[in-house]
Amino acid sequence: MIIRDKPGLRELLFALRGSVLPVIAPSLAVVALVAAGLVALDRWVTAMPHVSAVPFTVFGVALSLFLGFRNNAAYDRWWEARRLWGGLVADTRALIREAEVFVEAEAERRALLAGQRQFLHGLRRALRGEAGEGPTPEAALQAMNRVLATARAEGRLDGFGARTLSGRLASITLAQAGCERIRATPLPYVYSLLIFRTSWLYCLLLPLALLDGPGWMAPVFVTIVAYVFFGLAEVTEELAHPFGATANALPLTAICRTCDIALAEALGEPVPPPLLPVDFRLD
Repeated sequence: MIIRDKPGLRELLFALRGSVLPVIAPSLAVVALVAAGLVALDRWVTAMPHVSAVPFTVFGVALSLFLGFRNNAAYDRWWEARRLWGGLVADTRALIREAEVFVEAEAERRALLAGQRQFLHGLRRALRGEAGEGPTPEAALQAMNRVLATARAEGRLDGFGARTLSGRLASITLAQAGCERIRATPLPYVYSLLIFRTSWLYCLLLPLALLDGPGWMAPVFVTIVAYVFFGLAEVTEELAHPFGATANALPLTAICRTCDIALAEALGEPVPPPLLPVDFRLD
């Protein structure tokens, strides 16, 4: 995720970190070249069709509305994912306090908190599709549940404590299921296909409506329009995958580090430093 202060004029004009411009630059170049080619053909080779701007106005409004709808749907996914991980941070801190109150045996308390740490990092790796050592999140939760079950069966955990801690594990499991649902259920592919096809169609035909007035400025105006449509489509694509590796994805590693700090303090281990943005990016 990109962490920056309010941008000034220089950042607005030249900042590339966190921008989608490097991704869509080849598409913008193609659109500009096509527009310039159509103007050149119209001026020097043969008269091209001079189309009224009215259909493009209607087409542009419809395309903008559809882009806005898809952007809202993608942002809802991103924001829900952030809420779920915020809930996991809260559950981790609550688990630390509840384990201190209800779990008397030091070894069992440490096993419970160590299992939560393994769960968080296992879930992070699973959502990002990363390889790594350690149990899966399901295995970590099962191990934590066995700690509680054993303590309850042997009388070291009373009924109220067992119910409280089991409810905490249920909350953690619910957040895990929500994250996995987001990752496994992307936005319908037809949305992406329709957006990119219509955006390309609009930008490639738009120069025909600009041959009379703007003339050789047509490639500039077309490129600006393409930047808006292609840029918004690409931002939406990134937000629709909140656990990905893009610059605008959620900083799962930093969120896990926040939990690591709380767990290390509770376990009496050396406390790791919080992760800070590198080149304005927090992973």
